[in-house]
Order: sequence, then C-alpha cells, then structure tokens
Amino acid sequence: TRGNIAQMVRDDDTDYTIVGLRILETYGLDFTPADVANFWLEHLPFRQVYTAERMAYRNFVNGIMPPLSATYRNPYREWIGAQIRADSWGYAAPGWPEKAAEFAWRDASISHVKNGIYGEMWAAAMIAAAFATDDPEEIIEIGLSEIPQRSRLAEAIRSVLQWHDEGLDWLAAWERINEAYGVYHWVHTINNACIVALALLWGEGDFGRTISIAVMGGWDTDCNGATVGSICGAMLGAKALPQDPWIAPLNDTINSFVLGEQHNKISDLARRS
Repeated sequence: TRGNIAQMVRDDDTDYTIVGLRILETYGLDFTPADVANFWLEHLPFRQVYTAERMAYRNFVNGIMPPLSATYRNPYREWIGAQIRADSWGYAAPGWPEKAAEFAWRDASISHVKNGIYGEMWAAAMIAAAFATDDPEEIIEIGLSEIPQRSRLAEAIRSVLQWHDEGLDWLAAWERINEAYGVYHWVHTINNACIVALALLWGEGDFGRTISIAVMGGWDTDCNGATVGSICGAMLGAKALPQDPWIAPLNDTINSFVLGEQHNKISDLARRS
C-alpha cells in the first residue's frame, strides 16, 4: 500500500479514541459506566463493534446495563477490546497514571472483567506515564503498578521484562512469548499485551522500530501497533515524530464511524484532547 495512503482510514482502535474524547467532552471527568454505554448506543453503529463490545452492546439494547453487561452471554470478556480503548484516558491525565487507570476502569467495566479490564488500565497508565518519562521500562512498570500484581496479565508482562533483562534479542523473546502464551486466542488481552511490552522494550524509544516490532509480532497487529505508537507518541512529543513515512502520508486526516465525527483533522482532535 506504499504510495496509496492519503488519510487514516476508519478503524475500531481509532474510533474508540474519538469515543473517549467525546465522552469526556459530553459528560466531563465524572462520567460513569452507564454514560459510556449510552454514548455507544447513540453514536456507534452496532456492526462496527466486535467481540466483547458487540455482546455488551446487545446487552445494552436489551436493557442489561453495566456491570452485568460485561458478563451476560459474553465469552469475550477478557479479550483485547478494552485495551484498545485506553488512549483517551491517558491523554486526559498526562503524568497522572492513577487517574488514567481509573478512567479506564470505568470504560472497561461495561464490557470486560478481570484481565480484560486490567489491560485497559495498564495501557492507559502507560500513556499517562509517557508524558513524564522517556524510559520504556519505567513506563511499563508504572503501568503494572496500577493493576493487581498477582493477575495473570501482570505475571506475563513481568516475564517479558525478565527476558529483556536476560539480554535476549527481540526474536528470541518473541519465541518465548509464543511458547508461554500462544495458547490464548489471537485477540486475547494477555498474549497481545506481551507483544506490546516486547515492542516497547526492544524498540528502545525509536518510533518506527517500536511500531514495526509490534506489528511483526503478529496476533492483533493493528491494536498492538496503535497502542505502542500512542505510548511512543506521548513519550517523544508530536514535533519529534518522523514525517516520512509516518505522519505526512496521512495528510492530517482521520475517518471514523462515530456519529458526528466521521471526518476530522488529527490536529483538531489533538487540540480538543
């Protein structure tokens, strides 16, 4: 597709970033899980949400609201859907990972439980931390400080940190991740969070290298590339992001299926955030 990209096309990962911004603009910092559910009903087309989000949406339509909406007939409730919704909460709480994680909990609890929620809290806290430190390992540790230490998610991420400390190259660490966590579905939270940690650690703060490792890692490639790109973007700052090949081809334009936000300038969304 090189040379054929003229804008950021619609994707659910970026839809949810815009949804988070609109929720904060509409309901303020004290938004509730019910507010999130109602916003989805009013602004997101049903067929543009997937897995756990689709099950939760169906529950909302049938009058089953949070927190029961996360568990009723929802076999996807620990998958990656909540983790990809983390960005706006980190942007809204720069340098304040505790608040970012708390925002993320409110959002995630409408569709996820346990490690599904922890994934969003971890990612949101990392984005918030990235505004205050440029050390990827410290960013990961700060994210871990906001989730239960004995959760399966925290244990898996700590394994990736250990393999990095042992001096493995990223491919060897990737093989360890596949061996240990390849039993999970390809869009589960835990295995994909390990890929996020892998990319951040071995990317060493390089924007393009970090995103590329996340995508080459496989499984949910758009989600993982978006998450590490968000963290690196916050860490480096917009002015440091490479125009070629990452920024210029998008022509400051992003499309979405969020009602009222179908066509936006990326710079306008940044200012609103």
